[in-house]
Amino acid sequence: MSAKSVAVRLLSRREHSAFEIRDKLQKRDFEEAEIEQAIDELQQGGWLSDERFAEAYIRMRQLKGFGPIRIAIELNERGVKESIVEQYLHAGDQTWTETLAQQYQKKYRDKSITDYNDKAKRIRFLQYRGFPLDAVYRIVNQSVSD
Repeated sequence: MSAKSVAVRLLSRREHSAFEIRDKLQKRDFEEAEIEQAIDELQQGGWLSDERFAEAYIRMRQLKGFGPIRIAIELNERGVKESIVEQYLHAGDQTWTETLAQQYQKKYRDKSITDYNDKAKRIRFLQYRGFPLDAVYRIVNQSVSD
C-alpha cells in the first residue's frame, strides 16, 4: 500500500493537518521522499488543507466549549501555522463570549460563589478551557453581582 493511499484513507475519516499526516505515515515506516510526494500531491489536489483542517478543528472544539487560547495551542501542536490560526480563530469574536457564558452556565448553573476558593476554582476552570483572563473575570464577577 502506498503512502498516498494510506493518507487518503486517513483523510476520508476526518480532516488532518499536513503535520499529522506526515507523523502518521512516518509511524508506518514509509520513506521520507514518498511521504513528501504524497503530501504534495494531496495538497495540490485539494485533499489536504491546513486551512480546512483549522476551520473544522476550531468549530469542533468551540462546540465542545473550549476557548480560543487553548484551541490555538492545540492547533500549534498539530503543526498549523500561526497565520492560519489567526485567520480562522477570530479570538475577539462575540461567539467566544457566548461560548464562555454557556460553559460557565453549564458547569455552575445558578449556584452562587460561596467564598474566595470557590471563585478561584471557577476562574482556573475557565482559564484551563482556554478563555482569556479578562473575559473570565467579567463572567465570574457578573455572577457575583447578580
